[in-house]
Amino acid sequence: QVRLVESGGGLVQAGGSLRLSCAASGSIYSFNAMAWYRQAPGKQRELVAAITSGGRTTYADSVQGRFTVSRDSAKSTVHLQMNSLKPEDTGVYYCNADQVQIHPWAPVNDYWGQGTQVTVSS
Repeated sequence: QVRLVESGGGLVQAGGSLRLSCAASGSIYSFNAMAWYRQAPGKQRELVAAITSGGRTTYADSVQGRFTVSRDSAKSTVHLQMNSLKPEDTGVYYCNADQVQIHPWAPVNDYWGQGTQVTVSS
């Protein structure tokens, strides 16, 4: 079984920075991508940033140039560096592991963390 645990959320003023981390525990043989999603109150969950197993990154237009996603393969950890934060960045941030196999003949599954709250005050 794979478990994802997010950390690093909190309260910050507009213009500030936060760094989120997602630590994956358990055996991961392969995966397609690791991603960060967020969900603001009353809104649908949306993709913020993703990084593939090959290192290719993707960002939502709203965070392009402000957020950076990175992966520490040795520690099975994914980070999201968030700079120049805005009040509209407020929400619960979730870590996602996409198309994970725990061994070569295992089925593919997606995994989610419990989420970490990010609040940006104006």
